[in-house]
Amino acid sequence: MTPASFAFLTGIVRARSGGVIGPDQGYMLETRLAPLLKREGLPSLDALAARLRQPGTDALAQEMTELLTTNESSFFRDGKPFEHLRTLIPRLHAARPPGQKLRIWSAACSTGQEAYSISILIAELQEADPGLRTRPFEILGTDITAAVLERARAGLYSQFEVQRGLPIRTLMKRFTQEEGRWRVKPEIAAPCRFQSFNLLGDPRILGRFDVIFCRNVLIYFDVPTKARVLERIAAQLAPDGALYLGAAETAIGVTRALAPLPGERTVYGPARTEAERLRA
Repeated sequence: MTPASFAFLTGIVRARSGGVIGPDQGYMLETRLAPLLKREGLPSLDALAARLRQPGTDALAQEMTELLTTNESSFFRDGKPFEHLRTLIPRLHAARPPGQKLRIWSAACSTGQEAYSISILIAELQEADPGLRTRPFEILGTDITAAVLERARAGLYSQFEVQRGLPIRTLMKRFTQEEGRWRVKPEIAAPCRFQSFNLLGDPRILGRFDVIFCRNVLIYFDVPTKARVLERIAAQLAPDGALYLGAAETAIGVTRALAPLPGERTVYGPARTEAERLRA
């Protein structure tokens, strides 16, 4: 693959998803795009670049972008964000009028484990606190890759996938076994819905949220893209809400729209203006 073809193909990915593919990652293009090349009858990545320079190849460009997007997830990944959420949900419930829906966004949700983990946590809180049972919840999972959204909607996972992060008691209580795989029970799936959304887009179309998970995706963006994404997300977050980032991610030095919550390193809230701080 020529440097020009590499720059052209990775430029498409960056424009469509925000993901930055470095010059040392040519192997990833070769391995992930090999089935696409075979199906299209293209002998090389240079030939793919030549095809994509032609008009009418938007669907092919999108498919390539999705193939080069990293989709990695597990149940209750990293643990700590869910520990914090367990204490936050009751506070948000107490601060909201009766009947008002609490909305949670799992951005770049991949195959849905994060959204279902949140739903399981809420079910556990509701079982412990009858007052929470009357509170409606909505958990929205979004991703740009159609194939992973399909899997998320199905809520069906392999033995390997459920072993990553799920205690056996939780697995037996919240899933049913189907021919060696495990399906999320209807009461856990009910608050969850999944739809296509690109983080480079305008999240105002999704509405406002009390909690947003956007973890382990910003690491693939350059700093200006991170800033734009975080500022748009911050604008959709409730003043007393929380944004959870990945363990290797930070908003500090990237945007002033968010501030870390006290004692937390990867949990953020909307930054208050000087006038708001004075009123407080």
